[in-house]
Amino acid sequence: MDTLKENPIPVIDFSKLGLNVSQNACDEDSLKTVGSQIRDAFSKSGFCYLTNYGIQQSEIDHFMSVSKQFFYQKKEEKIKYVRGTERNFGWVAVEREHLNPERPGDLKEAFNYCPSDDPNNWPTPEFQNACQDMFRKCTELSLRVLDALSVGMNLDKSYMRDAHGCIGMGNNATTLRSLYYPPLTPESSVKPGQIRLGEHSDYGTITLLFQDEIGGLEVEIPGYGFVPVTPIPETVVVNIGDLMQRWTSDALVATKHRVLIPEVELKKRLHRQSVAFFVHPYDEFLIKCLDGSDKYEPVTSGDYLKQRFGVTY
Repeated sequence: MDTLKENPIPVIDFSKLGLNVSQNACDEDSLKTVGSQIRDAFSKSGFCYLTNYGIQQSEIDHFMSVSKQFFYQKKEEKIKYVRGTERNFGWVAVEREHLNPERPGDLKEAFNYCPSDDPNNWPTPEFQNACQDMFRKCTELSLRVLDALSVGMNLDKSYMRDAHGCIGMGNNATTLRSLYYPPLTPESSVKPGQIRLGEHSDYGTITLLFQDEIGGLEVEIPGYGFVPVTPIPETVVVNIGDLMQRWTSDALVATKHRVLIPEVELKKRLHRQSVAFFVHPYDEFLIKCLDGSDKYEPVTSGDYLKQRFGVTY
C-alpha cells in the first residue's frame, strides 16, 4: 500500500474482504488491518483506492456501455424519464445541478437509481437490469467497507452495517448514479467559471466511485491543495461524505472534490463517464456524535439529505 506521505490518496488491497470471498471468510485480523488503513486515509485525505474488491472490470464496462446508450439519445426521449422533485430517480439534464452554487450549472448529465423511489418507468429492460445488478453488487461491497471501517474505529463490526439497514428497500436513500460528461467542442457554449462538476462534498456516509480513463476528478486535501484522483485500472475510489464527518465529530474528513474541463483539446472532445454509489443510513437513523460530544446536533439521515437536496436542486 502506498503511504500517505508518498501519496495523499492511498491504494489499499481489499482482497481479503472483497466480494471474491464469502462474508464468513472475512476474518477479524483482516478487518482490523484494512479497517485501520481505511480509517487513516479518511482521517487525512477523505479518499482511498481499493484494489481486488471483487467486482470485475468487465461488469463496470458493461454498465457504462448500457448507460451510454441512454445518454446518447435525444433530449426529447430522455425527458420522458426526468428526475422529479419528489423522487430521486431518473434523468438529470446538463446544468440542472449546481453542486457549487457559486458556479454556473454543472456540465454533466446523470441517471439516478434509488430503488425506494423507482416508479417502474425505465428506458429499456437492459438498462433496468444493469442498474439493478450494479446496485446489488455495490450494496454488498459498501457494507464490507463499513464493516472494516467499524473495526478500524474500534466499534463493533456490525455497528455501521446495522445503521445502514434497508438499502435497496424503502426508507433508505442509497442511490446508484450513472454520470455522463458530454464532449466539449469549439462550438460548445461554456460560461465563465463553468466546469464539469462543481466543488462539493458528498452528502452521505461513504461513496463508491468507478471512473473511466479520461480523468479530471480532483480532491482538495489539507496541505496539498487540489490533487488529481488519477484513474487507476482495476480500482474503485472510496470517499466519505458529510454525514460520516458529522457522525465521527470530524475525526474523518469529507473533502471537497470537483471535475474540471480538460486542458488538453483532445480530451475535451471526448465524453467522460463515471459511476457513483452514494451510501446512506436508513432514513430514521439518528446521527449522533460517536464520541458523545455535542459538536453537531443530532439529525436523522433522511432529514439531513432533504436539507442538502434543497440546496442542490
